[in-house]
Amino acid sequence: MNLFFSGHQEKYAVEQTLLTLFPQERPVYPDTPPEGDNALLLSFSQGKHWATARAELHREGKIYTRQCRVAMADLSQEDPVVTTRLTRRTLQRAFYLAAVDYLGTEPPWGMLSGVRPVKLPTRAMENGASPQQAERMLWKQYHVSPLRRQLAMDCAQASLTVKQALKPQEISLYVGIPFCPTRCAYCSFISAAGSANRQIPDYLTALFSEIDAAGAALRQAGKTVRTVYIGGGTPTTLEAPQLAALLARLHEAFSLTPGTEFTVEAGRPDTITQEKLLALRDGGANRISVNPQTMSDAVLSAIGRSHRAEDIRTAYALARESNVGAINMDLIAGLPADTPEGFAKTVEEIIAMDPENITVHTLALKRGARLRQEDTPLPGGEEVAAMLDFAWAALRQAGYLPYYLYRQKFMSGSFENVGWCKPGWASQYNICMMEELHSVLSLGAGGVTKLIGEGTVHRIANPKYPQEYLQTIRQIQQGKAALTW
Repeated sequence: MNLFFSGHQEKYAVEQTLLTLFPQERPVYPDTPPEGDNALLLSFSQGKHWATARAELHREGKIYTRQCRVAMADLSQEDPVVTTRLTRRTLQRAFYLAAVDYLGTEPPWGMLSGVRPVKLPTRAMENGASPQQAERMLWKQYHVSPLRRQLAMDCAQASLTVKQALKPQEISLYVGIPFCPTRCAYCSFISAAGSANRQIPDYLTALFSEIDAAGAALRQAGKTVRTVYIGGGTPTTLEAPQLAALLARLHEAFSLTPGTEFTVEAGRPDTITQEKLLALRDGGANRISVNPQTMSDAVLSAIGRSHRAEDIRTAYALARESNVGAINMDLIAGLPADTPEGFAKTVEEIIAMDPENITVHTLALKRGARLRQEDTPLPGGEEVAAMLDFAWAALRQAGYLPYYLYRQKFMSGSFENVGWCKPGWASQYNICMMEELHSVLSLGAGGVTKLIGEGTVHRIANPKYPQEYLQTIRQIQQGKAALTW
C-alpha cells in the first residue's frame, strides 16, 4: 500500500496497523501524494485546542475518510513518552476506522497490534481501575472483541496474582538447547538438526562454563531463581546422562530449592524415553511439555514430523508413569492439511488425556519457516477462527482457565497463542516471561537475557547459532560475570 504522511513521520505505528488490517500488503512511501487505488494519506495537524489525525483510504475506486482528535492540553504534558503515545494512538485510530469502513469487519483484537495485549488491563488495574473499567478501556479505546476482552482479563488477573507473590530478589532462568532430531516445516526457531547434533558434547561443555559464571554472578548480586525453563530446539534430543549432568550443574550453580518451578520441554515424542524422563524427574524437573501439535497423522506428515499420533499417546503414558510432574501439551491451529473438524478431534483427545496445561497456538509463519518459503496452502482465517472457537469452548467446559497469552507477526487471522491450565497449575515462568514481571537470565545459544528495571527492559543476546556460541564462549562467560542487576 502507498503511504503518504503529512505533519508526522510515525512509520512504525502505521505499519503495525497495516500489518494487522492488510497482512498481505507491504508499505511503499512515494515522494508525492499518490493517485489512484491502494493508498493511504494520513495527516496530523495541531490547532489551538485540538490536534487532528485525518485518514483518507483509497480502495477499489472509493475513498474512506475518518478523523480522530486529541486535546492539545493532553499533548502538552511534560512527559514526551505520553505525547508520542497519544499522537500514535490518534493516527492509528483514524487509519483503523477508515479501514474498518472499507473491510466491513473488525479484527478480533481491534486496534491492538503488540505482542503483549494483557499489559494494558494489568497496568490499568495496578493504577486503580476496576476490572470492569479495564475491560471497558479495551472496548472503547481499542475496539477489542468481547471474547478477546474476556481472554485478556482472565490472563491479567493471573498475571497480577503471580506478581503479588514475587519477591524482589527473584529472577527466572532460561537455558537453551538448540538441537532437534529434524526441523519441522513451520519452525523458524534457532535450532540445529541431523549431523549438526554432533556438536552437542562441545556445546554442553561451553554451556556448563556459562552456567558456572552466571551462577557466581547471581550469588554475588544476592539474587535467587524462582523458575527454571529449559527450552529449544528440543532439549530431550540430549541423551539421558547428558540431561542428568545438565540438571545437576544447574542445581549446583544456582542452589535451586525443591519448590522451584522447573520446566523442561520434552517436546517431540520421538525424543522421549523412560530413561530420559527418570533423569529429568531425579534431576528436579517438575513440569514437562509433550507437544503433539496435532493428533492427525496426515497433518503430522504435512509438517515434516516423523512420528505419528500413537507415538504421542505412548510418550504421554510414559510421562505419567515416570511421575515427572505437571504436563503441558501444545497444539497449533492452522496447520497445513488440517480442518476445523480435524482440529476439534485433536482438542477432544488431548482434553481426554487430562494434562495440567494445554497451550493452543495459532500458526505464525516467519521468514525462516519452510511452509512460508514453499508457499504451502493453509487453512483460511475463518477456518482458523472456527478451530480456536471450538478449543475455547471445549477447554472452558473441561475446567481449564486461560492464564497467559501473546501474539506474533504473520499469525493466521491475527489471533493469538493462549496457555490454558487447570486451576492452580499456571506456569509462573510463562507469566513472568511474557508479562515481563521480573528479570530473566538466559543461557545458551539464542538466549536473550532481559533485565527488568523501573519501566525499562534491557536485553543482552547470546549468539544465535551453536557454532557462533562455541566460538565466543569466553566473551559470553565474561559478560555473564559482569552482569549488574
